[in-house]
Amino acid sequence: MCPNSDQYESVCKGEFAEIKGKLDRLDESIRGNGKPGILLRLDRLESAEAVRSRLLWIIAGSTVTLALGALWKIIFGA
Repeated sequence: MCPNSDQYESVCKGEFAEIKGKLDRLDESIRGNGKPGILLRLDRLESAEAVRSRLLWIIAGSTVTLALGALWKIIFGA
């Protein structure tokens, strides 16, 4: 803490108030205050990425299956 009360009032008090204000804004950004915060938005992005990844594998698997089926039909003429 500051060595004397005069220095606290003139310098430290304002600095502490500024730091507290910045911390409050950071906390509001992370948690959100009635609106989606960074944590919720990150969770939504991760969920969307998981769905997109699964969908991509389903599409890739279907494409390979169709291609192999067409190749089989061309080779063996079934």
